[in-house]
Amino acid sequence: MLSGGYIMIDAILNRRSIRKFKKTDVSPTIIEEIIQAGILAPSSKTRQPWRFTVVSGAAKAGMLSVMEQGILREEVNPLLPDSSAHLNGARCTLEIMRQAPVTIFITNALGLDLSRSLTEEDRISEICNAQSIGAAIQNMTLTACELGLGSLWICDIFFALEELTTWLHAEGQLFAALAVGYADESPDPRPRNDISCITRWKTE
Repeated sequence: MLSGGYIMIDAILNRRSIRKFKKTDVSPTIIEEIIQAGILAPSSKTRQPWRFTVVSGAAKAGMLSVMEQGILREEVNPLLPDSSAHLNGARCTLEIMRQAPVTIFITNALGLDLSRSLTEEDRISEICNAQSIGAAIQNMTLTACELGLGSLWICDIFFALEELTTWLHAEGQLFAALAVGYADESPDPRPRNDISCITRWKTE
């Protein structure tokens, strides 16, 4: 498809962050296809630090309860005190997760504990692994779009970091979540920065 003189993949143009989902179930085969797309992402030094935990069906109730507990704990004993202004957003995210039939949690198997004092080399390693996992999640959102599903890339899980980490028994540092399901809305694209305002060309 042409957009402003550039050729773009339809999924890039059509992908939206979906916040209303239908109750329709998503088959495990489709979820595996979405995860496989994530696995095919490039990764720094081919470390492939990503790990995935799929939550659906009866397990959703436990996940939602744990997420809610984390938000309630954050109100009185915050892990992220400077982010308290975003707690209402986290509550909205909880309701979106309640609608979505599937939530995929992504962990960084090589992630370092947040309380650990990092060396310069540690910081570079964390940045590289974050780039790798970000690429994997982007692949997943675009594949979901291509398959006719909606998705929401979630970072509000950090308001329940301790609770979800314990509940998931997941390998590594919790990194993000992806809510997946059939969209029950068609939001307009959000404004983007103009390429001329954010791009510098250095030719000499």
